[in-house]
Amino acid sequence: MPGRYEEAYSRSIEDPSGFWSEAAAGIDWHRKWDQVLDSSNPPFYRWFKGAELNTCYNALDRHADGGRGDQKALIYDSPVTGQIKSFTYTELRERVARCAGGLKTLGVEKGDLVLIYMPMIPEAVISMLACARIGAVHSVVFGGFAARELATRINDARPVCVITASCGIEPGRIVEYKPLLDAAIELADHKPRVCVMVQRAMAEAPMIEGRDIDWDEVMTSAQPTDCVPVAATDPLYILYTSGTTGLPKGVVRDNGGHAVALKWSMKNVYGIDPGEVYWAASDIGWVVGHSYIVYAPLFHGCTTILFEGKPVGTPDAGAFWRVISQHQVTALFTAPTAFRAIKQQDPNGEHIKKYALDGFRTLFLAGERADPDTVKWAEHHLRVPVIDHWWQTETGWAIGANCIGLGMLPVKYGSATKAVPGFDVHVLDKNRRPVKPGKIGTIVIKLPLPPGCLPSLWNNDEGFKQSYLSDFPGYYLTADAGYIDEDGYIFVMSRTDDIINVAGHRLSTGAMEEVLAGHPDVAECAVIGVAEKVKGQVPLGFVVLTAGVERADDDIVKELVAMVREQIGPVAAFTSAVVVKRLPKTRSGKILRGTMCKIADGEEYRVPATIDDPAVLDEIGAALQGIGHAGAG
Repeated sequence: MPGRYEEAYSRSIEDPSGFWSEAAAGIDWHRKWDQVLDSSNPPFYRWFKGAELNTCYNALDRHADGGRGDQKALIYDSPVTGQIKSFTYTELRERVARCAGGLKTLGVEKGDLVLIYMPMIPEAVISMLACARIGAVHSVVFGGFAARELATRINDARPVCVITASCGIEPGRIVEYKPLLDAAIELADHKPRVCVMVQRAMAEAPMIEGRDIDWDEVMTSAQPTDCVPVAATDPLYILYTSGTTGLPKGVVRDNGGHAVALKWSMKNVYGIDPGEVYWAASDIGWVVGHSYIVYAPLFHGCTTILFEGKPVGTPDAGAFWRVISQHQVTALFTAPTAFRAIKQQDPNGEHIKKYALDGFRTLFLAGERADPDTVKWAEHHLRVPVIDHWWQTETGWAIGANCIGLGMLPVKYGSATKAVPGFDVHVLDKNRRPVKPGKIGTIVIKLPLPPGCLPSLWNNDEGFKQSYLSDFPGYYLTADAGYIDEDGYIFVMSRTDDIINVAGHRLSTGAMEEVLAGHPDVAECAVIGVAEKVKGQVPLGFVVLTAGVERADDDIVKELVAMVREQIGPVAAFTSAVVVKRLPKTRSGKILRGTMCKIADGEEYRVPATIDDPAVLDEIGAALQGIGHAGAG
């Protein structure tokens, strides 16, 4: 007999209009739709055609007026400044309404674009919701992004207004934003009319007369304004993601489908009830921050946490447990790399024992593959379900997950479990044919994508088709490689460009990383394919050791080579690994494997704009030279 998940999934695929029409009952509409799914212009499918709503109303007003006015909506927890502030739904609505009124006095109208370049402070969330309130489109750029990259986004988005702050705060350093913003505007062809500045005490920024205006001045003089209805198919925001050409792609998110999908996901994917405290330990500059710091928890009437800190170093590897205990967090959503950092610093989980985590119910991981060793470590020390799930900036919410609210399914380590209702996931070979269960291929999603996913790229319909729809007509290309087993479980092994060809054998670097991560002395690892004259490519491992390990690197490397040979086989040709202090990552925690490949092969490379610390690339080059790798340098 099928369970709740099976029933929901079947219904979502067989009757998507009926399924999402029922889900849409969770949202307040200004005007109901004429058509749930408009398929008149494939591949440009649109959800809830003819409907009108306001995203900010659904996030704040209906709760403030519906009995949750005194409930905490947002908790700002900032260990880097020593501040904790909370805002009830009523208080947050008042600030957002006033900010929206301030934007209107600055000439921002419905349909205009506002670029938000902010650290993790309440004003960032307020700005996003204020844009939604008046029907303006926001585009959040990660605070501290390099000037040239910021200029590229300014030119593409063409904002009428920029909202920023004088600085961001990293452990041990202040990052001044104003010089970066000024340089970006100087470089950009498009010039925003006005820049609103949140002055932080740690670094006050100079103002340019006639263009810059102080946030406090705007807020003090503004009158609160009401929500403006917009079409369900109107854009809510643009979020830029790196493209293969080096030019950013502006992923568009609409208002209607976004609200329906995210509201539905809170209960059905995450098992969260209104009134509970939900924490996505991410940044608002990334899609996780958009979806699960700002919008989804507020749609659902939850309390959400905005954390200005790090998993380690603010002040120690117990930061997450302090927040969970202090704010009575029900569920945490973060990246596997955060847990690998915690595990590396606190392998025995000593910090966990210092805090009462009685109300903590579930840990969710996404952003990179959650290797089984990290998942098992978290399960052992936290004693709660640890759920790996898989999604992308483009989809805006989970493609594959263990949908807690629909009845938890058995866990298979290394798998994101099954496709979330609405996502018709397949694995195809290079000839566009289905592969057998358990065989690696390209993971694709049959069109139409469910609500909440990108309808196109910003002012670039042709780029949308070329990037995502041309390789496998009728399907969305995830650019992830993996397989679906005989039980329907999805295993995402790597990006398609991380599949390496060793003497004609297609091998997953993710599978090798899984083996390396199982070594007791390894805290974190990455495997890349490097050029080799005879075999074409061979794998090379990079490992970060657990804190306190005193054994010789050579002994550990020998053990790693033996493990891969035993568990994957000689065909992998895995003969070399190098011990490093850290791996190059983006600020969202993704390992920069492509850049590492270029360094290893001696190719020219561009320092990615999203890198957390460029100095680590020099460390990787030095480590390769240390083992005599010919391509290093």
